Amino acid sequence: MIIKRIDVISAGKIGGCIAAGFGLILGVIFFLVYSVIGVAASSLATDQGGGMGALMGGLGVLSIVAFPVMYGIFGFLGGLIQALIYNLAARFVGGLRVETE
Repeated sequence: MIIKRIDVISAGKIGGCIAAGFGLILGVIFFLVYSVIGVAASSLATDQGGGMGALMGGLGVLSIVAFPVMYGIFGFLGGLIQALIYNLAARFVGGLRVETE
């Protein structure tokens, strides 16, 4: 079986979903790191560190939302570009050969 063409929108959707999943994982990691930093800053000095703790908590929550969205958008665009380039290259070299049982 030879893959001669890839649907560009389909490849973009898959790329976006995969990248958004990675963005969510990274967002959770950043949330945990920012939470630890926020707790440490708050415990240092209540009159000076309270604002820093709230800022770090806000950045942590923002990272859980923003990272999957940003990664999803760029993954979608990356999937589109890769499928377009593959389709152009497949015209010249004949496509990708895949063996199945």
